[in-house]
Amino acid sequence: MRSLCVRAALFVAVVAVAAPLRAQTTLTLNVPATQVTDTTIRGGTYASTNYAGQPLITKAHTDASLVRRALLKFDTENTIPAGTTITSAKLTVTVAAGGGSDASRPIGVYAVTSTFQSTEATWTLRKASSTWSTPGGDLASAVAPIPVSNVAGTKASFDVTALVQAALGAGSGMSRYTRLALVDTGAAGDNSMRIYASSGDPDPAQHPVLTVVYGAATAPPPTPTTSTLRVLQYNTHHGGWGTDGVWNVDRLIASALKTNPDVISFNEMERGTSWSKGGDDLQLFLASIQKQSGRTWYGVFGTASGGSTGIGNAILSRTPFVAQSTYQLSDGRGVVHAQIAWNGRIVNVSSTHLDADYTSKRLAEINELQPWAKTLAENRIICGDFNASQSTSEWNAMTQNYVDAWYTAKLAGTAVSYPANTAGNTRNGRIDFLWTSKGASQLTLVGSQVFDTRDASGVQPSDHRPVMAIYSVK
Repeated sequence: MRSLCVRAALFVAVVAVAAPLRAQTTLTLNVPATQVTDTTIRGGTYASTNYAGQPLITKAHTDASLVRRALLKFDTENTIPAGTTITSAKLTVTVAAGGGSDASRPIGVYAVTSTFQSTEATWTLRKASSTWSTPGGDLASAVAPIPVSNVAGTKASFDVTALVQAALGAGSGMSRYTRLALVDTGAAGDNSMRIYASSGDPDPAQHPVLTVVYGAATAPPPTPTTSTLRVLQYNTHHGGWGTDGVWNVDRLIASALKTNPDVISFNEMERGTSWSKGGDDLQLFLASIQKQSGRTWYGVFGTASGGSTGIGNAILSRTPFVAQSTYQLSDGRGVVHAQIAWNGRIVNVSSTHLDADYTSKRLAEINELQPWAKTLAENRIICGDFNASQSTSEWNAMTQNYVDAWYTAKLAGTAVSYPANTAGNTRNGRIDFLWTSKGASQLTLVGSQVFDTRDASGVQPSDHRPVMAIYSVK
């Protein structure tokens, strides 16, 4: 929401195949100080004030001094054995007072990506002498907001399974504590306040609770040991509407599979819209690619608006994700991210789609995209439809920290296209990119290719052509 001082994270859906479990354990975390700590942070003139020990509050407002968010930290590091499979996780908080006349407010739960101390955290500091990367908390992936009543005693429960799975995932580079933020994602207003019982409330029945169901430790799925990683960038034109005006998911997936990809960045994916005829493109694409390839694929999707339906971006991979997150940029644009392990190395792949009409908006989005991407570990690859071509202001802004795969391969003589498209155009120009971070020391670009997807009649399964970057991972 643009009313938030920090860009809200996107609604994210993750699809994967879970390993069979040998046993199920239900864990309840609600003991103050040892299992849960919490605080409220407040902006504006209160940005240096710590509110530990007081009730938790959320509020959306245009006046920064009135904005509040609640931070909670649960000890899933010492209570859940490493290697377990998280089946479900639920966060429950109790409304202590409405605090405003709005009968219902949309409250979202976000992952907090940086460690914090509840007794020291403020809007500007996560702990003494350590600032947040972004004032108001370093927020990443989110679960869909739910309506929360202003009636005291109301229990609000959030499905935070994906956030706990990510917190406990291998290779995160952080401790395995689950850090969460409650944020009002609705329209700013004087009547938006919600007050919740904190872990310090005298009534234990009202304490915040994290309930986690997990299975016995299982061996992690093997990661690919091949050194070659093939990443495909493909704008689907609203989920596979071809240049003949026909929607055909199987046709688009067949064209993608011909490139022999390991990871695919898809733009203009739809969920619950007229383009997808009310369906879910991620599910349709996964079903098609698994049927046509004869193997399991994994997928993550995030809407650009932050809602549960709409247009967005997706990443599909033939290896399971180590972690995933999403982030919202300006003007209804967003990023979806998936971390994979490849040949013993971590690779963070992100997919985005920038504004179609205005250079100023695209530059603003790039200025938001790059600082966010820096929160991800090397090696980093950013894919997407940038709606701007080589040598533009947008291209120059990206080249400050990233390498354009096609351009680099062209200079090295390892870029391949086809006779009718020697420039490597992905639409009317070359507007789809794979960017490799300059710090990705374990990725070596082998080559790049733009593919000819025309059939015998000249019809393409999308109005874009896919482009691939091929890496050696060492």
